Amino acid sequence: MLTPERHNLILQLIKERNVVKINELVDITNTSESTIRRDLTQLEEGRYLKRIHGGASKLQGKLQEPSMIEKSAKNLHEKKLIAQLAADLVQDGDSIYLDAGSTVLEMIEQLSVKDIVVVTNGLMHLPILMEKNIPTYLLGGFAKQTTKAVIGRGALSSLEQYRFDKCFMGVNGIHPQFGYTTPDQEEAMIKQRAIQLSSEAFILADSTKFSEISFAKIADLQEAVILTNNLEEDVKEQYSSKTNIKVVTT
Repeated sequence: MLTPERHNLILQLIKERNVVKINELVDITNTSESTIRRDLTQLEEGRYLKRIHGGASKLQGKLQEPSMIEKSAKNLHEKKLIAQLAADLVQDGDSIYLDAGSTVLEMIEQLSVKDIVVVTNGLMHLPILMEKNIPTYLLGGFAKQTTKAVIGRGALSSLEQYRFDKCFMGVNGIHPQFGYTTPDQEEAMIKQRAIQLSSEAFILADSTKFSEISFAKIADLQEAVILTNNLEEDVKEQYSSKTNIKVVTT
């Protein structure tokens, strides 16, 4: 099978299934695994798909934004592992900012230190933080229904009152050229400013977020450390040349 034929077949399968595995493509095209991996790399570089662990998947739309409930139900096992890695980075005496992300929500469940102060714009974070008796400040502003995040001018203004040892962020896209992105520019502004006000910044993102690009830019790759799960080795190398990546195995 010629290269253009393989590429067309791969793209058709992804359109139909959303996700395809490398071993499936090897069988269907009757070619080697190294050839398929090369095909996927070329198609990803052309922004036709994104590689994931063991295969490839369809790219999401730049304005596509799942609700907090939808996000919380996806890749839960991976999120819990990433959340534990993040929680272990918090030390007694830290002032931390917690973004309204679904993996950050999982992180709160696993916080064991008590002598910390939290600032957040995540409405769903409050019950757990209060249950754990963690001193918490909620940003003022507009309460966004889908992501349960407080955003807008009021949130940005109240954020300016604080400085953080560490911040922990969720994102919708991570790309080597376009950095960290999210669909909503107002959420992007809050995330961006929190990173700037923190001594250390951490992005909590499972492997499905890599190679995605959303509408609004948050920051360049080097402005935060990425906490993630299993990545293909060549994908990891592509990103680790620009920032520090901590990978938890699943």
